[in-house]
Amino acid sequence: MSSPPTFTPLPQVPVHHLLVFLLQVSSLLALALLLGALATRLRLPAVVGELAAGVLLGPSVFGHLSARGWQWLFPHAEQQVHMLDALAQVGVLLLVGLTGTQLDTGLIRRRGATAVRVSLAGLLVPLGAGIGLGYLLPGQILTGAGRATFAVFLGVAMCVSALPVIAKTLSDMKLDHRDVGQLILVAAMFDDAVGWFLLSVVSAMAAGRVHAGEVAVTAALLVAFVLAALLIGRPLVRSAFRLAGRGEDDGPTVATAVVVVLCGAAVSPLLGLEPIFGAFVAGVLIGSPGRGATAPTRRLAALRTFVRWVAAPLFLATAGLRMDLATLARPTIALTTLAVLVVAMAGKLVGAFLGGRLSGLSARESWAVGAGLNARGVVEVTIGLVGLRLGVLTSATYTTIVVVALLTSVVAAPALRVLMSGVDVTAEERLRRTALDSWSPRHESDPPPRRQSPNGRLLQGCWHRTAGQRTGHAPDSTRTAGSERD
Repeated sequence: MSSPPTFTPLPQVPVHHLLVFLLQVSSLLALALLLGALATRLRLPAVVGELAAGVLLGPSVFGHLSARGWQWLFPHAEQQVHMLDALAQVGVLLLVGLTGTQLDTGLIRRRGATAVRVSLAGLLVPLGAGIGLGYLLPGQILTGAGRATFAVFLGVAMCVSALPVIAKTLSDMKLDHRDVGQLILVAAMFDDAVGWFLLSVVSAMAAGRVHAGEVAVTAALLVAFVLAALLIGRPLVRSAFRLAGRGEDDGPTVATAVVVVLCGAAVSPLLGLEPIFGAFVAGVLIGSPGRGATAPTRRLAALRTFVRWVAAPLFLATAGLRMDLATLARPTIALTTLAVLVVAMAGKLVGAFLGGRLSGLSARESWAVGAGLNARGVVEVTIGLVGLRLGVLTSATYTTIVVVALLTSVVAAPALRVLMSGVDVTAEERLRRTALDSWSPRHESDPPPRRQSPNGRLLQGCWHRTAGQRTGHAPDSTRTAGSERD
């Protein structure tokens, strides 16, 4: 008779590793929040400051000033690195999942035909330009993944748009009720969905499945995953949230949303797809439950707050840690960054302009759509991290991708301001503005009203303007008016 199996308790994290991990998280988060608020004060996207936190604590600054101190706080030991990376990965999955919850299918149906033309042109032109540039760039920047995979990856990185940054920019500039603003939002939604699709195809190429048949299988698995999510996953998600929402406490709803997003992210790698794509699809199921069910977006306020102020800043600061600005001093990398920036901006502008003109928009409106869609922000940063993990990018080319993401996001707002100044407001747009302004509850991130000193009011305003830039969320009034939350 065999003896019963014995089980060894799971090993615990060594005390020193836990200490370093806690110091890593606290320092990255504190500096990310501080610099994010400062960036917002300077009328820049919060993502700029949050990435800068990682740059300052990374090899570019802290590592240069104190090599021993940097190596102690951010050692290259695998166990230590994996702890921080796992936390950052959960953060980005929740961030992408919450972005998926805001995919407004009703708005897509209303503006779908025009948006598809604009989005397709805005995708295909920079995609083709990026692939072409990938074949022209010098060979010393390539990795073992090969030029073809790098070229396709570069095309994908150039064709995406950052829905969170775009929606926040439109909301801040009070353009979310304008026809052009809503068209930008719908096209950005389409860009997001197609971007994650293409990223999964590139992942298959990086894994060695470069033959047309293998890529076709990956595409077929991706379509099957989406269909299964809609036909099987949606009823299950709808039932899960119905059970979770029976009580008055929002906790079960928040926990259910986290489980759904992480399960979606866990299933997609089983099919050879990126976890981020699964998280996005899971978010869409949460935000569009179907059959007349109401999306639980209001009960996810606590999750949005956590992602906005903790998970997303940590992810972005961790992404900044992997940047090495010293590589930009090399002429080859500096010229590569300049070329990628010019082609990325020109490709998106020209593509969206052509799509807008084919849809009957004026020249100024078409240029404005291209300027709005040019913001790449956190989406391109996420894609860059995937490329780094897959071995498609080096540290130098990853830095190039992140620099392009930041600069395109910074330029979007002033370009939109100039272009939209010459577009007249229609009567229908005025009605939308009135409806939008009539819904003005206290924002969930606002502190309770109290007497404050002038400096206190200044800091509160600084933090308040920072809210909403990370999760793709602005007040629900934006969605009520038919636009997308950032």
